[in-house]
Amino acid sequence: MSRFAAGLLALLLALGSLAAAAEEWPSRILRIVVPFGPGSTPDAAARLLADRLEPRLGQRVIVENKAGASGNLGTDAVAKAEPDGYTLGVSIVGPLVLNTLLFPSMPYDPARDLLPISILGGQPSVLVVNPDLPARNVAELLALLRADPDRYTFASIGIGSLSHLAMEAILMKSGVHVAHIPFSGSPAAVTALIRGDVQLSVLPAGGAMPLVEDGKLRALAVTLPERSPLLPDLPTLRESGIEGVEADAWIGLVAPARLPPAIAGRLGAAVREALAEPGMKEKLRIQFIEPRGGTPDEFRATLRAELERWGPVIRRNGIRMGR
Repeated sequence: MSRFAAGLLALLLALGSLAAAAEEWPSRILRIVVPFGPGSTPDAAARLLADRLEPRLGQRVIVENKAGASGNLGTDAVAKAEPDGYTLGVSIVGPLVLNTLLFPSMPYDPARDLLPISILGGQPSVLVVNPDLPARNVAELLALLRADPDRYTFASIGIGSLSHLAMEAILMKSGVHVAHIPFSGSPAAVTALIRGDVQLSVLPAGGAMPLVEDGKLRALAVTLPERSPLLPDLPTLRESGIEGVEADAWIGLVAPARLPPAIAGRLGAAVREALAEPGMKEKLRIQFIEPRGGTPDEFRATLRAELERWGPVIRRNGIRMGR
């Protein structure tokens, strides 16, 4: 047998094996890797999804937290897993887009090594201030910052986070510079805001709005192109006079890139069904997550748009991670 014929035979056998595996899928436990710790928003979304995939797929679905390296560690584990449909990932804009712009090197290429399945939902980000600050809207806030920029600082939930980039984009559009104080997550940033150590921030709604309702923070605007159905009384940045700043904290389901199309299709359908459940919608909305769903192509379009949106902000501000 010639080398070409042997190679062709091996390819056909491999394709046949993949087709057979796709027909049998799933025949054992599935694993959803979350690249952040227990209790994080992606973790909560993953666990809600796992509970609703089990009856649809007829197999147990477990969630594994693999935090580290700004989400790169867990997302890399998904990228390097066997593309057999038994290892999936729930991830966010950082590991899927921003980190490719922030880190000098990455252990995986999201565009090459990961297959987008569906966006699960989006959580609005909110521009908030310490309630002692004499600013009731965005215009009043910008007037304060322009009058004495050295007096104020803004918090973020980490260098290169959506929280950081959104605030930098707001300042860029407004022609104001305010010093940045990064914190290791929402709890620390919120604590600093409440104490008055920092005066303003863009934070995920899930972490900010309960404190707004308690009067410990003041919300000025939502960072979405239109008002959020979860926060209908809060104006957008555009309504507040700042154009072109959108920070959508979405959560998505991904798989290894070479996942057979038959498995990807069945998985996507199961996800869409799960997200359409009234109980699932309600539980997500309690956490300020608006359920979405959608196709892999729509997910890819979102990834491309995020890359175009945040690249200029990162480059102009010289934001870097690692060495």
